[in-house]
Amino acid sequence: MTQRLLTLAQQLDQATLRQVFTHTSWAPDRVQSYERLEFLGDSVLSLCITTELYRRFPDFAEGHLARLRAYIVSRATCSRVAAKLGLGKLLRHYADQGSEGGDAAQLQSNQNVLADLTESLIGAVYLTFGYEAVRPAVIEVFDEHIVFAEGSYIDHKTELQEHLARSGQSVAYKVLGFSGPPHNREFEIDAVVEGESLGRGFGTSKKRAEQEAAAEALHELQSKARRSARRARLRGSRSRKPELEAGAGSDETAPAVPVDVDVPGPDAGGEPGDTGVGGVG
Repeated sequence: MTQRLLTLAQQLDQATLRQVFTHTSWAPDRVQSYERLEFLGDSVLSLCITTELYRRFPDFAEGHLARLRAYIVSRATCSRVAAKLGLGKLLRHYADQGSEGGDAAQLQSNQNVLADLTESLIGAVYLTFGYEAVRPAVIEVFDEHIVFAEGSYIDHKTELQEHLARSGQSVAYKVLGFSGPPHNREFEIDAVVEGESLGRGFGTSKKRAEQEAAAEALHELQSKARRSARRARLRGSRSRKPELEAGAGSDETAPAVPVDVDVPGPDAGGEPGDTGVGGVG
């Protein structure tokens, strides 16, 4: 089945379509590459997914929604969507029309480039057809990742318990109250860690509310850990300052080592699917 996003792509004018698949290294200047479309598409994608999550999961708290969105719009997920749509092949197709064929052979399987292509195409479709046309197309192609994210993050209670166990802590759930008639009741529950309330959840059942409270508590603990790590790094950099000043004349510097962290997806067991779609246009 042809994806809506590809159907819309086929209706783009050739100049726009070529820009969607013009890598920065191939353009005479960056403005003529796909970077501007990618910049726009990143925001459009985030709005589409945010709106869909808000509508689809009315019982989920803000923190939970934010974590789902972070996975769904991640570069790893966007690269899988690009692979499914065959955007790498289309990059190669347009490169072969110029003098960039050799580079395209490597770029068409690069995760960052594939993610860029997904966002670039979304940006181009949005500019040409508007939000109401691009939104359902985006949701269709990202739907399996929305479903996967929701399912993989559902057991926050276990995740929180395991996190606390590493430091010998525990969590207790306290019912703060409930509202509504018996057939449509909403519970309010606190997640209490070592006497401190770290998360509050609401839900149509106690289990749902506890899950939300656990998600909020886990988010708070992880935020605290990040803040502590930043403070520790800051203290470390201050304590090393005299040593750095003393060795300022040295030509030796430590190289920065980039680290790519992949995010597992619904197809993590193998290569992302491919629709086998050929050139567009």
